[in-house]
Amino acid sequence: MANHLRQQAKLSVYGRKSRKCNVPKSEHGKYLKVSQYYGENVYNYHLSKSLSLEDKDALKQVLDGKKNIDRPLATKVANSVLEWANSKGATHFCHWFQPLTGSTAEKHDAFLNFDNDRAIETLSASQLMQGEPDASSFPHGGSRATFEARGYTTWDLTSPIFIQESTNGKTLVIPTAFVSYHGDALDTKTPLLRSDLQMNEVMTKFCRLVGMKDVNKVYTTCGAEQEYFLIDKAFYFGRQDLVMTGRALMGSLTSRNQQLEDHYFGMIEDRVLAFMQEVEIELYKMGIPAKTRHNEVAPGQFELAPIFKDANAAADNNQVVMTVLRNVALKHDFVCLLHEKPFAGVNGSGKHLNWSMATDTGVNLLEPGHDPHENYRFLAVVATVTEAVYRHADAIRMGIASHGNDHRLGANEAPPSIMSVFLGSTLTEILDSMISGGKYVASSKTLLDLGARQLADLVKDNTDRNRTSPFAFTGNKFEFRACGSSASIGYPLSILNAAAVDVFAETNKIIEDELAKGKSSDEALATVILKWYGNAQRVVFNGDGYSQEWVKEAEKRGLGNMRTTPEAIAVLKDAKKTNFLVKTGVFTESEIATRHNVMLERYIKCRDIELKTLSGMVLKNVIPVAVDYKAQLADSIKKQKEAGSDSSLELEILKDLAAVSKSLYEQTQNLISSLDAIHKHDEETVARKIAQELMPQSFKIAELCGKVEEIVPDDQWPLPKFYDMLFIR
Repeated sequence: MANHLRQQAKLSVYGRKSRKCNVPKSEHGKYLKVSQYYGENVYNYHLSKSLSLEDKDALKQVLDGKKNIDRPLATKVANSVLEWANSKGATHFCHWFQPLTGSTAEKHDAFLNFDNDRAIETLSASQLMQGEPDASSFPHGGSRATFEARGYTTWDLTSPIFIQESTNGKTLVIPTAFVSYHGDALDTKTPLLRSDLQMNEVMTKFCRLVGMKDVNKVYTTCGAEQEYFLIDKAFYFGRQDLVMTGRALMGSLTSRNQQLEDHYFGMIEDRVLAFMQEVEIELYKMGIPAKTRHNEVAPGQFELAPIFKDANAAADNNQVVMTVLRNVALKHDFVCLLHEKPFAGVNGSGKHLNWSMATDTGVNLLEPGHDPHENYRFLAVVATVTEAVYRHADAIRMGIASHGNDHRLGANEAPPSIMSVFLGSTLTEILDSMISGGKYVASSKTLLDLGARQLADLVKDNTDRNRTSPFAFTGNKFEFRACGSSASIGYPLSILNAAAVDVFAETNKIIEDELAKGKSSDEALATVILKWYGNAQRVVFNGDGYSQEWVKEAEKRGLGNMRTTPEAIAVLKDAKKTNFLVKTGVFTESEIATRHNVMLERYIKCRDIELKTLSGMVLKNVIPVAVDYKAQLADSIKKQKEAGSDSSLELEILKDLAAVSKSLYEQTQNLISSLDAIHKHDEETVARKIAQELMPQSFKIAELCGKVEEIVPDDQWPLPKFYDMLFIR
C-alpha cells in the first residue's frame, strides 16, 4: 500500500501543468508594467485625500524621528488607513509581529462595528497603535509565567502598512513590535530598531566629524538573498520527516546530483518559472523589490534576491518573502523548503545579508570611489567594521546559530563557523601598505582581452569575490553570508549593528582627540585606520575558507570555531562577550537571558523532534521493508535449492541486507534509549549531548537507511526517494 502511494505520487507529478495566475492588467485589458502596479497594496500617506498637508508634514516628522505621534494625528491616520483599506476591499486588520519563533504571528480583527443597530467599519487610533497578544503563549525564555499573559504589540511607524490578499478576501497588515508587560523585547524587531537608532546617532556624528556637515541621518541597508528548494507536494506529504522537521532525515543520494554543475544558472523549467512569476507579482504589489531569480547549485534549489532597503524594512520584507514563497508554492502544487539542509549530500540553503550604511544625502559609506587608497573615510569605515567583527566575532557567530544552520557551516558549501573578513587583494594591499609605512601604487583599470572582437571589453574589478568567507567585502558593501535560509534576519542584523556601534563610538572619540590636536580630518582618519586594522589583521583572510589549512591557521590566530549551536548559545552566558549589546542599548541583560533560554530550548525541541521522527521512520518504514525483502530472498533461495539451481547471488544479498538491517535496528534502539536518558540532565547538558553524541548516531543511522534503500528493489521502497523529490517536477 505504501509503495502504491509512492507510485501514485509520481503519476500525479507527471501530470502537473504550469499554473496560470492573474497578471495585472489595465481596465482596457492591456498588461501593466511592474512600475504601474508596484506597491499598490502598500499604504502611502502622501496619496491620502483625508490628510491635510499639515497632517502629512507632521507625520513625516514622526517618521524621521523628530517628534512623537500624538492622539489627534494618530486618529487622522487611522481614519485615512481605514478609508484606503476599505477601498481595496479589506475586511480585517491584524497586528503583524515577529516573536522569537523566527517566523511571524498575527491575529485578525474585523473592521465591523455597530453604531446602535447600524453596521459600520471602524479602525480607532488605539487599534492602530496597540494590541495585546498572549505573551506567555510565545517563546519567552522564562521571562513570563503561564498565568502572566499580558503582552503588547505596538505599531512600527517606519515599516509600511500593507494589504495581504488571500483567495476570498484581503487583510490590512500593520507591522508591530512585540514586548512583554514590563517592556522587555519578545521579538526580533525591537532590538533591530534600537540598533538602527544607535547606528544613526554614532554614524551621523562620524560623518559630521569628517566634514559631511549636511548629513542628518545614517541608516543601515540590507538586501537579503533568499535560497530555497521546491519539491512537489505529493512527494512532500509522502515523507514524514519533511513534514515534521523540514529536512529529509534519510535517503540515498542519486548518482548524478550537482557534480556536473549544470543546474546553477541553468534554464528555469516552465513550471518553476510560472511559480517565480506569481511570487514576484505578489511581492511587487506589496512593495517588495524582487530583482533576481535563478537556479541555484543543487537540483531543485533556487534563489530570489531583492533590491536594497533600510535594514528594518528589509527584515520585514524578508519575512513576507518567505511567507509568499510558501503560500504560492502550494498553489502550484509545490512545497517550498526553507530548511538550511533539506537534503544531505547536496548544497543547503543560506541567506546572504548584503549590509552597508547610507546617509540621507545619498552617500554609501562603503563606496570606495575611483581611488580607494586616497579615500581615508572609506578606509576608516572598513577598518572599524573589521575591528567590530574581530572584537565581537563570537556574538556574531551566535546570531546565526540554529539547528538547521549547523548542517551548513563549514560543510564545503557555506562559510565556515569561523568568523573572518574577506577584503580582497586591493583593499588588503592598501591597508597593509599603510601599516608597514610603505606606499601603495594604484594599478590602472585592466581590460580583459577575450580574443573575440564581437564581445564588448570587460573592465576587471579591483578584487575577486570569495564565496567561502562568512563576511566578505564585495565592492561597496559587506556580504554576511553565514545566515541560515529559514532565519529571521532581524536578529543577526541587530547584533552586527551593535558590534559596529560599539567600535564606531571609539572611532569618533579618536577622531575628536586628533582634531583637537590640530590634525586634519584625513590625518585623524589615518590614525583610526592604523589602530583598528593593525589590531584586527588576524581576522582578515582572503583564502579558501573551506580548507582544513584555514581551520588550523585560524586556531593559531586565536579565532573561535564554534561548530554547533549549543557552543554558540553559550556565548549569551558570558557577560564579557555580550556586554556591548547592553552598553549600546540594543538588548537588556534580561533580554539576553531570555534569548539564551529560548535558543537553547528551541534547539533541544527541534533535535528531539528530528530524532524521534527518524527512529519512528526506521521502525515503521525501513525495517519492515527490509524484513519483507529478506523473506522474499529466503523464499527464493529455498526454491532455488529445491530446483537444484545456484542461489549464491541471493544468499550474498540476503547476508548483506541482514547485517545492515540488524545493525540499523540495534543503533536505532540505542538512539531511543540515549534520547530518553539524556533528558534527565539540565538543558545545557542535554543540548551538548545531543550535538556531540546523538547527532553523530543519527547520521550513522541515516547512512544505514541509505544502504537498505540501495539493496531493496525500487518498486518496493515505500518513501519518495531523492531522485523523485529533486528531479521530478
